[in-house]
Amino acid sequence: MRLFWAAFSAVCFFGGQATACAVSLVLAMDVSRSVDPSEYRLIQHGTAEAFRHPEVIELLGWLKDGALVTVVQWSGPDQQRQMIPWRHVSDRKSVLALADEIDATARYYRFGLTSPGEALVFSATISASAPIKCDRQVIDISGDGVRNIGMQVAIVSDEIGARGMIINGLVVRGDTPDPLDFYQRQIKRGPLGFVQISDGYEDFPRAMFLKLLRELSPTLSSLQP
Repeated sequence: MRLFWAAFSAVCFFGGQATACAVSLVLAMDVSRSVDPSEYRLIQHGTAEAFRHPEVIELLGWLKDGALVTVVQWSGPDQQRQMIPWRHVSDRKSVLALADEIDATARYYRFGLTSPGEALVFSATISASAPIKCDRQVIDISGDGVRNIGMQVAIVSDEIGARGMIINGLVVRGDTPDPLDFYQRQIKRGPLGFVQISDGYEDFPRAMFLKLLRELSPTLSSLQP
């Protein structure tokens, strides 16, 4: 943990650089063993469809210099992978190309446990090393359960939030214990951070669409941490 924060600090700050996009967004998707193949498809296709929605495309077109988006899959302590590199999206063509990439992304992990602390560490490192500076750095972590292995999540979230990043959650309800309280108390961090609720996986496409609307709002993008 200490070694991570030392490395993270080295890439976390951009000094006096001018910003070159409105928001950078790390989409960190839970693919632990609680997610069956049909549920993964709902995550994958639902995320792609959310980006294809005309309102999301329009929002991205309004943002000054667009947005950076990358996709991460995560499961157990040693199971995190950047599946789609940073993509700069600012118009219909670039957004639809990203949506097609998401729709074509295979699942990398299948039988691992659930370690959101390490997923947040990995996502924060990816966010801090984005190729250009954005006004806001947002990590969006989605999942359907609470931590059952790995780092203490609240400690990790507090550290990331203290460094100016925003952590939003997309929680899929239906498991026992209900993960909503866990996401609200231990994951959500930063100015205007929030948790979007998905009532089961069938509701995931709607939840992802609403979450993107909130994250990409030009009003929110103009606010500094």
